[in-house]
Amino acid sequence: MTGPIDAGEDQVSPKTAAALRAAMTRLFEGRPQRSDGRLTKENLYKEAQVSRATMNRAHAVLAEWDAHLAAHGKATPGEAKRDAAIADLKRRLTAKTQECTLLENKLKAAHTAIAALFHDNEALRQQLDKDITTTVTPIRPRGPRQRH
Repeated sequence: MTGPIDAGEDQVSPKTAAALRAAMTRLFEGRPQRSDGRLTKENLYKEAQVSRATMNRAHAVLAEWDAHLAAHGKATPGEAKRDAAIADLKRRLTAKTQECTLLENKLKAAHTAIAALFHDNEALRQQLDKDITTTVTPIRPRGPRQRH
């Protein structure tokens, strides 16, 4: 019977531990060779080309893995970049939506003002048409020196 296992002690060969650390580095840097690049333990053992059971015996490597994920999150560099781009696009979309709303309100106000001016103009034209008489009185009477 063996004693309790030290959580920081690897029960794998140095070669296996090195393969797991190399795989871990590739995954953290966003350069996977044998997986989809998500930061999962399944991808870690696939990247290292070891079995899950072998990976589970690499306690120190798994502790490093867990510490890195706790400090940096589970997002890969590509996912982090994508998420930042999405956040930026959402912010820009919100700003453009507000700008469009403001411009739409200004357009509605301009439409209302133009319609009111149009109706005023029409009323003035109708009033002018009523006031015009058919007789035109010249300002100066025509004399013998008339020009045509």
